Amino acid sequence: MKNTQLEQIINEKLSPQLVKDYAPNGLQVEGKLEVQSIVTGVTASQALVEKAIEKKADALLVHHGYFWKGEPEPIRGMKGNRIRALIKNDINLYGYHLPLDIHPELGNNAELARRLDIQVEGGLEGHPQSVAMFGRLNHPVTGKEFAQRINQALNRSPLHIAPENSEKLIETVGWCTGGGQDYIELAVKHGLDAFISGEISERTTYIAREMDIHYFAAGHHATERYGVKALGEWLAKEHGLDVEFVDIDNPV
Repeated sequence: MKNTQLEQIINEKLSPQLVKDYAPNGLQVEGKLEVQSIVTGVTASQALVEKAIEKKADALLVHHGYFWKGEPEPIRGMKGNRIRALIKNDINLYGYHLPLDIHPELGNNAELARRLDIQVEGGLEGHPQSVAMFGRLNHPVTGKEFAQRINQALNRSPLHIAPENSEKLIETVGWCTGGGQDYIELAVKHGLDAFISGEISERTTYIAREMDIHYFAAGHHATERYGVKALGEWLAKEHGLDVEFVDIDNPV
């Protein structure tokens, strides 16, 4: 299909026009006109670009693309190397950030809930575009048991900050993949037992300890592998494209 047709299909699925984001969503770097083979991944790093070149992909589809608000505008250095490699090899780059976090079917939050067996109940911000969610487990578990569940689901041992009452059981959970640690206070206001994000800040430790909530930092990359993977699988199934997910190791 045409590269712009692929953009239109994804836009219709993810509705990026409804979200105020920090980077452009859609076709960010234009390559060849026809697209059949796609590599998907979390971040359009040089390593992932090289994988797309190696696999002779027509397009690279990622969660973290380019042209973020506040970043230097000149295309030079690391940024220049990445974009030059894409253009030289005629590879289209598509990036979808917040729309891929919040999509109720294919989003990072939805995929994390599915893997952790959390029943989604709604958005912490109280509207359909909320980037933080809350839900409920089928039965209460200890903090240690829930950390083990995260480890098994993501193949990543989470950092667990327990509240002062470390024996408090977990039944209700809030979460926001990636850099969503500051939603922990909204989780506290909702009276939730635990909160999960990818990243942690220094202040998050004290909030968890002092405000009676379990907190789990499960890794920005680890919590955001699955949305773009699901989107690629959907494109393969529904539109007959050749899609391969490539996971570039990232410990953060």
